Order: sequence, then structure tokens, then C-alpha cells
Amino acid sequence: MAPGVRLVQKVSSTRAFAKVAPHVVPVMDRTVHRLTRGKVLLSARMLPGLILTVPGARSGQLRTTPLACMPEKGAEQSWILVGSNFGRSGHPAWTANLLAGPDRAVVNWQGRDIPVRATLLEGEERDEVWRAALKFWPPYATYQARVEREIRLFRLRGRDDAAS
Repeated sequence: MAPGVRLVQKVSSTRAFAKVAPHVVPVMDRTVHRLTRGKVLLSARMLPGLILTVPGARSGQLRTTPLACMPEKGAEQSWILVGSNFGRSGHPAWTANLLAGPDRAVVNWQGRDIPVRATLLEGEERDEVWRAALKFWPPYATYQARVEREIRLFRLRGRDDAAS
């Protein structure tokens, strides 16, 4: 575990972080990502991260969101996204966008744009991935305990991989 990760996990589990982070972290990530032409994502210094671009569910306008992700081992171009919304009550908007256009999303991963297919995980598959997500980033348990909704989990696969 990288130095300081436990401290970041503790801080990220607080309600104060949940209030501030959604307004600060994505703005910093988008700015640095743009300035470095996709080579640097600040939040990825703690957790792997990608940039999700997907049309808005209602507007159809492209929405770009920096997100922590859990790359899947043994699967090329496959990631898990956790719709934790920093433990805030509503589902994050990007989850509705993926539900509305699961085949219209693109991720920027390590400076490369990759068209993906999104699948909302449910049932036993979701339970298995949720356990892995809690090992990957324990604060997700605090986020889930804080909200009444079930946190949405998505698997994103490169469209070439999704057909197989």
C-alpha cells in the first residue's frame, strides 16, 4: 500500500469529504488531464482512474467525468466503476447516462480513447464484484452504510471484447 493511502482512506470516509470532494476532485482531474493531453490524472495517484465520456441521458450532450476505477485482472480493456457518489444520497449522474446509453460510452485510459460497453451488475455477479471493490477501496463500505440506495456497479469492456 502506497504511503498515505490509509490516511486518504480515513479522510475520504468522512461526511466533510463527501461534501467537498465532488466539487473539487473532478475539476482538478479534468484540468490536469486536459493540460497533460491525457497523460496525468491526479486522483489516479491514489486509485486507478479513467475519464468517462458518455451522452447525457436527457440532453444527449457529451458528459465527461473523471472516475476512480478498478481495472479487472486478466481481462484486457475491462474496468469496474462504482457509483458511490462519495457516499451522498443520490446516484451520480454518470450512472444514469450509462444506463441510457451503455454502448455509447468512451473511456480515456492512460491517454487512449477506448469505446466501451457498460453493463449494470446485479445479483450474485454484483455481490462478488462488491466484495472485491471493498478489498480494493474499503471506504466504499462507509459510503454504502451512509445511503439507503444500493450503490450501482458497472463493468465496462472495450467494445471488441464485449462481443466475445
